[in-house]
Amino acid sequence: MSTSANVTTSRIGRKPVAVPSGVEVKVQNQELFIKGPKGQLSMSLHPFVHVTIESGQILVSPSSEDWKVITGKSVKLYKSIAGTVRANIYNVIHGVTHGFERKLTLVGVGYRAQAKGKVLSLSLGFSHPTDFSVPDGVTIETPTQTEIVIKGTNKEIVGLVAAKIRSVRGPEPYKGKGVRYANEVIELKETKKK
Repeated sequence: MSTSANVTTSRIGRKPVAVPSGVEVKVQNQELFIKGPKGQLSMSLHPFVHVTIESGQILVSPSSEDWKVITGKSVKLYKSIAGTVRANIYNVIHGVTHGFERKLTLVGVGYRAQAKGKVLSLSLGFSHPTDFSVPDGVTIETPTQTEIVIKGTNKEIVGLVAAKIRSVRGPEPYKGKGVRYANEVIELKETKKK
């Protein structure tokens, strides 16, 4: 007796992306340009995807009508690429209107961070302080000596900078000392007993 499992897929790719007031969107030669109050970003569009702007909404659909007659994995590929591009467009619009931020916390005796313009100085228990140069399009603030706030319009770059700072000294598994995300939960190991 064979049972067929019902597989439900996400329908997020079909939803239009609303363009807020004060945001300009332009599509030109498979390139999307979005300008908002926080800045201007552009992204290249996948050739499988067609993007149209209608009445204050961005619609993303598979570019060719041929995908409707294709069966199997190819249909899934077209739809998944359209869904990914739609999510990226939403992130770009959110970035130019509200921006993105990631928070890091330093845990450990004597661990400190200080932002000095385009350089983040970290004291993380090494014999010397570590200087991290801040890339363009990202600002780093240190409200306290043990908190780091990374802000920017590009979600990918903000996340990448946060991951690079965390990798300087990631949390160790016994006491949890190191750099961690603000909402990160570290499962501590028990120390070895004699």
